[in-house]
Amino acid sequence: MNQERMYKVLLGPVISEKAAGAGEQDQVVFKVLPSAEKAEIKAAVEKLFNVKVEGVRTINVKGKTKRTKHGMGQKSDWKKAYVRLEQGQDIDFAVAE
Repeated sequence: MNQERMYKVLLGPVISEKAAGAGEQDQVVFKVLPSAEKAEIKAAVEKLFNVKVEGVRTINVKGKTKRTKHGMGQKSDWKKAYVRLEQGQDIDFAVAE
């Protein structure tokens, strides 16, 4: 996998209650490209955050149907990846002040 693709695979962390619960079990949740494969996600996380990845699980999230003033609308589908880190590894997303 080339460097450019590696930086584009991970779109950002998912911040939710469920993702916070997964964090207690050495897991981190990322929003990824819909075309991303598990091996690409693992390589990108290991390279960008300098951690060891034990495994990756992916989920295709279907976009919700929303009502607007112009009728019914559809949010975009997206892909979520649960990345399990090896024991003792951690990724900190806190912003330095």
